[in-house]
Amino acid sequence: MSQQGYNNGLLLSGATTTTSKDENQEEKKKNTLTITDNRTGKTFEIPIEDGSFVNSSHFKQMLINENDKSGIMCFDPSLMNTAVAESKITFIDGEKGELRYRGYDIEELAEKSSFLEVAYLLIYGELPTQSQFQDWNSKIMTHTFIHENLVSMLKTFRYDAHPMGILVSSISALGTFYSEANPALAGTDIYKDENIRNKQIFRLLGKVPTIAACAYRHRIGRPYNNPVNHLSYTENFLYMLDRLSEPNYKPHPRLARALDVLFILHADHELNCSTATMRHVGSSLVDPYTAVSASAAALYGPLHGGANEGVLNMLLQIGKPENVDKFLEDVKNKKCKLMGFGHRVYKNYDPRAKILKKVAEEVFQLCGKSHLWAVAVELEKKALQDNYFVSRRLFPNIDYYTGLIYQAMGFPVDMFPVLFTIPRVCGWLAHWREMILDPNLKIFRPRQKYTGSDLRTYVPMEQREPESPYINVYYSSHSVRRLLTEEYWEKQKGDEFDIEFEKQASRINNLEIND
Repeated sequence: MSQQGYNNGLLLSGATTTTSKDENQEEKKKNTLTITDNRTGKTFEIPIEDGSFVNSSHFKQMLINENDKSGIMCFDPSLMNTAVAESKITFIDGEKGELRYRGYDIEELAEKSSFLEVAYLLIYGELPTQSQFQDWNSKIMTHTFIHENLVSMLKTFRYDAHPMGILVSSISALGTFYSEANPALAGTDIYKDENIRNKQIFRLLGKVPTIAACAYRHRIGRPYNNPVNHLSYTENFLYMLDRLSEPNYKPHPRLARALDVLFILHADHELNCSTATMRHVGSSLVDPYTAVSASAAALYGPLHGGANEGVLNMLLQIGKPENVDKFLEDVKNKKCKLMGFGHRVYKNYDPRAKILKKVAEEVFQLCGKSHLWAVAVELEKKALQDNYFVSRRLFPNIDYYTGLIYQAMGFPVDMFPVLFTIPRVCGWLAHWREMILDPNLKIFRPRQKYTGSDLRTYVPMEQREPESPYINVYYSSHSVRRLLTEEYWEKQKGDEFDIEFEKQASRINNLEIND
């Protein structure tokens, strides 16, 4: 009886195992993409990873004939629907309008945390303990001083140089001071050493605000202030911007806190243009100073870090709240653009914009409200009541309020991308560190869809048809005198040639007559 029960148990167990295997196979089959290549009639099963992702390398197997070595390549200009990295740093749910740093909701961090604490979280994955934070804060604040040679270089920029141009150049130059941190000089494996990695993180987080403050002071013709390490990160930055000769100058705590929240909101945002640049450039194993400089250059562009300036210009163009209706009609008729609304990822209200609205009210209580604020509020209200914009999911993004806040705090417009760059450095470094620690790291090498000419043979210059587009040369107003002078003397040379030619012809004629 017991033997029969044992056998029955075996049979039952075997049936369960078989069922379980079938279920697993069925589940695996569900998580695949079946593709039929109509050119060849072949069918391919491609696995869907993590619910949504397909590895494009699987398309290489779809060959049309034996001469085909590449298979099918995915064509995705601007990477509109392509994931190029796995990351644990930032999560965005564009449909719900959610943003999390390492799993923590951005609203909670903005309310309860500080920028340096968030920077630690982004880079290392966990919130620091009290002793860890004290050490972290101390390390960064003692790395805020920059070399005197770099200070001398900063002073050589033109008086009207854009602060972002100064920042990008100076971060790149910063790498030349630390040869031991350059893989080209010290070896490609140096960043396997955690101490060397951390040292560059301390340096960049500490020195970028100092360079930014020097760029600001340079523009207004004031001497640079040395950093101090008894203030917080944002307090020290404001101190370097604003101190004149006071021995114990301390920035307004509410302004420092407002800037701290702004820095938290700008710290990271997944694989945007500049962060993708950090990973792309960093994949070559170049030093982090060069990679951060390249990322800052990407952020310099008006479609990225300069977007909040576009919002200000738009609000200035509208001028008054009563002009909002006409402006929105012009937007619908494609006569102008609505800046600060909509986002490549968010299809709902940008969670950072909600927080910024509260920060704006705090700043306006201290600094006074810009006349453009009424325009901004009215524009948001009318746009969110209009089905044209709501149906297209055009909601305010972080750039909509940032410019107004910075303007109220007294920052010139050309400092806006600089104020974006300072906190974003920690996000770039978080992605750099994550990438460096990836054992499967390979250098980025995208492919292209070639649309140029087929094979052509070289044509000697004298036989070429004038098919090449003429290169138009731009001449500034400073060149007018030179151009007129050159034309005059060319004409004189031509006249002299004509006279000389006539003389030679006359001599030849005389010789022929005499003969």
